Amino acid sequence: MRFKNLVATTLIGSTMLFAGAASAQQAFGKAEDAVKYRQSSFSVLAHHFGTLGAMARGKAPFDAKVAAENADVLAVVANLPWAAFGAGTEGGNSKAAIWQEKAQFDEKQQQFEAEAGKLVAAAKSGDLDKLKAAFGPAAQTCKSCHDAYKNK
Repeated sequence: MRFKNLVATTLIGSTMLFAGAASAQQAFGKAEDAVKYRQSSFSVLAHHFGTLGAMARGKAPFDAKVAAENADVLAVVANLPWAAFGAGTEGGNSKAAIWQEKAQFDEKQQQFEAEAGKLVAAAKSGDLDKLKAAFGPAAQTCKSCHDAYKNK
């Protein structure tokens, strides 16, 4: 029950954030605010993505209900961080290349969102084999962007 409440709270909060994501770029008064926003978004994303990944890799037992609940959160959160990468929001663990290669960064973002959508659908299907098949490509989009645009 606690997990269900957490999921509901996360979805409600994420939905509110998503609703404002289009205007979020203007809402950041300081670059530090944008950095905090995207780091928070990525933290929530990593948690739910990681839960699905653990099931896909056999490191956690597959539970179709838990997979679907994590997919619901992932469906919302996967879209959130990007509004916080506007001009003047440099900082955090982000490389300057994000702003120097904005078109390439945006392309990687779109690839991630597409693969995350496939992962969400696979997780909601209740089929472990579909989850396994979708997880690898989604994880690769994360790695690709981290390799190019995240300071370690």
